[in-house]
Amino acid sequence: MGVLVGETELREQLLRQNDEFRKLAAEHQMYSEQLDQLNRRHHLSEEEHVQEVTLKKKKLLLKDQMYSLMQKHRHELDSQH
Repeated sequence: MGVLVGETELREQLLRQNDEFRKLAAEHQMYSEQLDQLNRRHHLSEEEHVQEVTLKKKKLLLKDQMYSLMQKHRHELDSQH
């Protein structure tokens, strides 16, 4: 593997090797699916709208945590070369 690892390759590597990353990705996917279900509705109740906003915030937080792990892993890979 070369020194420069692409985002997709790095993500796939972490999905295979890192339990924490795998857990975060699974949670992110779950929230994504819940959002998709809400977005299929023509009209959201106030409660559903709050749920939508909450899910988006949770997804963003997970994405940030996943990105942080990716950066840490990339730094470790770069340090090995």
